[in-house]
Order: sequence, then C-alpha cells, then structure tokens
Amino acid sequence: MSTSCEHRGSTALTEARRRRFPALDPARILYEDDAVIALDAPEGVPSQSADPTHPDDLVHRLKVFLRDRDGSEPYLGSHQRLDQDTSGVILYALDKRANKSLAAQFEGRAVDKRYVAVVEGWSGGGRRLEHQLVRGRDGNTVVAGPRDRRAKRAVPHVEVLERAGGRALLALRIETGRTHQIRAQLAASGAPILGDRLYGGARAPRLMLHAARLSLRHPLEDTPLAIDAPTPPSFLRALRGEEREPVSDALARAKERRWGLAHRADTTAFRLVNEGGDGLPGLAVDVYDDWAVVHVYRDDAPLEPLLDALDFRGVYLKQRPKQANVIVDGRDERYAPSEPVRGAPAPDPLVIHEHGVPYRVRLGEGLSTGIFLDQRDNRARVRELAAGRRVLNLFSYTCPFSIAAASGGAASTLSVDASARLLEWGEEGLTLAGLAGSQHAFLQADCFEALEGMAARGERFDLICCDPPTYSRTKASRWTSGTDWVALAAACLRVLSPGGNLLACSNDRRMPHNKFRRYLHEGAREAGVSLAQLKDLPCPSDFPPPVGREPHLKSLLARLE
Repeated sequence: MSTSCEHRGSTALTEARRRRFPALDPARILYEDDAVIALDAPEGVPSQSADPTHPDDLVHRLKVFLRDRDGSEPYLGSHQRLDQDTSGVILYALDKRANKSLAAQFEGRAVDKRYVAVVEGWSGGGRRLEHQLVRGRDGNTVVAGPRDRRAKRAVPHVEVLERAGGRALLALRIETGRTHQIRAQLAASGAPILGDRLYGGARAPRLMLHAARLSLRHPLEDTPLAIDAPTPPSFLRALRGEEREPVSDALARAKERRWGLAHRADTTAFRLVNEGGDGLPGLAVDVYDDWAVVHVYRDDAPLEPLLDALDFRGVYLKQRPKQANVIVDGRDERYAPSEPVRGAPAPDPLVIHEHGVPYRVRLGEGLSTGIFLDQRDNRARVRELAAGRRVLNLFSYTCPFSIAAASGGAASTLSVDASARLLEWGEEGLTLAGLAGSQHAFLQADCFEALEGMAARGERFDLICCDPPTYSRTKASRWTSGTDWVALAAACLRVLSPGGNLLACSNDRRMPHNKFRRYLHEGAREAGVSLAQLKDLPCPSDFPPPVGREPHLKSLLARLE
C-alpha cells in the first residue's frame, strides 16, 4: 500500500455532498404559487435557524434549493414553527406582500392546525383536553399548579382514528399554540407520543407527531387554502407495533438529520447512521469523505439492503464481536476485510478533516480506522482549552487529541500508549498537520505505570485527556471499565495542576452516567484533591441514542480547585 496521503479538492467534495445530501426533495413541496410555498417538513430538521455557524434549518435549505432551481436569490418570510422532531405542513411567504395577512392569521389564531400522533395508553374515545401549562426547570412544558401565575391555557380537541392493541392513532386540532403543548398534554393524560424522548414515550424510530393539515385564507387572493401532508407510513407501522422499518426510510431520515454536518466545508467525516438511534438497530454507518464504513453489531441486522442503498465511492465493513468484553484481532479479515465490500478502495492513508484540522485514517486497517468520530466535539473542546497548556494524552491511540491540542496552541503534548505503531501513526499525523516539533513527545508505556512514575517525579499537566478502552490487557496491567475508574481518575488527578482540566471519557454502554460521575468524585477523594467543577459533556448530534437509553459515549470535564 502507498504511504503517501491523498486529499481531494474541496470542489469535488462539495459536489459529492450535494449529490448525496440534497437540500430538498422536490416531492416535499405540497403547494407553491407566487405568494407562498408549503412543504412537508422532514422530521429532525429545525424549522428555523438553530446554529448560524453551519445552518441546517429548513429556511436555509429551502433557499439553497430555490436558488439552485431558479437561479436567483429567493425571499422567504417565516410565520410558523414546528418542533424539530415533528414533520408535516409548514408554510413560508415567497412575496413580501403576503406577510401582513399571514402574520395576522397566525398571530390571531385564525389558522386551523391539525396533527396526527401515535400514542400508547389512550383510554376512551375523542375528547377535549384543557390544561394550564408552564415551562419547567429542565426546559420541558409541564402542567402547572393551581396557583402558578405563569401558566397559560392550552386546548386541543382529540379524535381517535384507529386503534391497535394498546396504541392509538389520534387526530388533534389545536386552539392554542403553546410550546410542546400536544406532547405535554398527551403525556399528562397518560398517553405519551411514541418516540418522545422528553415526555416518556415508548421506543420508536422517530417522534410520532405530524402536522397533517393547515387551513387558512390565501394571503393575497383571500380565498380558502387547505394544505395536507400525508401521514407517514412509519405511523401505521408504529401503531401495529412493528419495530423494524424499511432500510431506505431509516437511511433517508438519517440523511435529513445529517445535512448540516454533510455541508460543513471544514468537516469531512461524521456518523450517518447510529444504530437504534436512527432506526437501524445493530448497524452504524460512518462517512469518511467519499467513502463509508459500515459497522455490524447483530447477526439479524439488515446488512445487504443497507449496503445496496449506500451511494459512496466505496464501502468498508466492520463486523463487531457479539460480546463487548471479547478482545479480537482487529486486523482479522473475518471481522474487518481490508478491501471494500462495495465500490473502489480509499487511498491509504486517507486524509479527512474535522473543524479544518487534518487527520490520517486507514479504512481497511482493522476494526478501527485511526480516529473515533464520536470524539469530534471533544477534540474541538481540547483545541479550545489547549492554548499555552501542557497536555497529557493517555491511551492516546493514534493521537487525535494531541493533534487537536497542538492545533490549538498547546505549549507541549505528551502522548502515552502501549503501542509503538500507533504512536508512530500519531507522529505522522502531527507532521501532516504541520505541527511536529520537539515540544510534542511520545511515550510507549503502560498508562498506569506511566502515571505512577509521573506522580513520583512531581510532573504536572494543565490538561489531561483520558479515553481508555472498555477492556485492555498489557504485560503490566489489566483494565476493566467500571470501579477501576476510581483508581484511574485518582492517578490522573495526582498529576493535574491546580486549576487544570481532566477530560475523562468512557464508551462502556453498561455503565450509567451517574456511576461514572461517582467514580470520578471517589477518585478525587482518593487522590486527596477537590474538584471545583465536574461538567457533563453532550454527545455529538450524529450519535443519537435509542429512546430511553443513555448515549454510549460518556464525557466529563473536571476542573481542580
């Protein structure tokens, strides 16, 4: 294999992304004239701008679509919002003259809004619900107490369309427009919507809430205008209790959710499908520029339909061991074929980017590619924290945290790993990024022994990255995630400078987040130090967990007094 790196130009990358991740499927346009346009909004896409640094909202995407279609800069007036997890009818003005009428109708509650939802636990037939709602401390909408002056009245009218077992397909017409009112009121009535992570809904591929109809007066012609969005097929499957959905549906929804990431000019690698969190239990798909890597965790996962549906230059396959505590040779062809199972091979190594920082990956190297994509946001945090600091990177693997720290202006980095080959890979990565220098050192050693020696010598670091595997064995030690974290956290905190930060990460799916926090607190007590802060860090948006489950990646940022 070649040892040179290849990075394809940004123009080619952009064209490939546009083709695989189009701004809008034209079939989603429900109604259009010179004054207004109505869409069947996809689930998972914010209706208005969520992040101005890389906008992925429907307004931005619709403008991109109209600009490409018509060759001119479109005008869009927004008067309506949908929850990000709700699909269905949403209307925008194309003519500024339409704004006055639309604003008056939406603000004056003159627009008839109809929804459909799949719930579990609804008793009886149709009825009118009325609650007083208020925003709770966690940001959710809750039913208010009788004396809460902040409360606002919320009224939907509910009709039962169909029943199956303990589930029901409901039609709802709302009189008011409170945030999350349908979700909160159905949950308060003992019938939470399926897939509702916030309000206790049963597991489902998505939130089973859909804006089915919008009825109003045409803003310029003053004639009746009713726009319908058909009920998604997934609603009827959920009603019947069918857990599996067609691979094509799950993949299409995942592409909608990842549009913003796919169109970031500075990032070319991310997760496209994250197992049950994206409706495909037992399967995950990672994007590396023009190539994809498919991870298989279950024998009954629909692998072949997924492989057939992926549109990439090449697709690699990683068969994960059935038991998480089984350590296998990651370069065994039975688990990780070195050649793609679909399409053309990727350059070896291939250069991908995160937030503009280059990293070397090898897609056919084994079960791991040289970088863990779920740490993308943590690498960005390390880059922000690293300026002028002495950084220790434990269990460094191919040293992506060290590269991120160096790109952020770290005074020095020390990467520690038991594998000389992986450290050499990391050194080559620093060279690729133009960051190599004597201030960036590498130590082949057992991390536990290395920490013990550093503490004995009085060495101190301002920022420590500790991301151990769930299981590991070396000649000097054996590590198992769980209570072993107490001793590891203590060893890290003994060499952390006052005011310094420890980034501690775990991929142990069995370990609850609260236990992980407890182990770090116990480690601090064992080390004889006090934590000024222990902050929970969220997972990247492209790694959603299934409903009712914690994210597999748990990250804590500790700061010493």
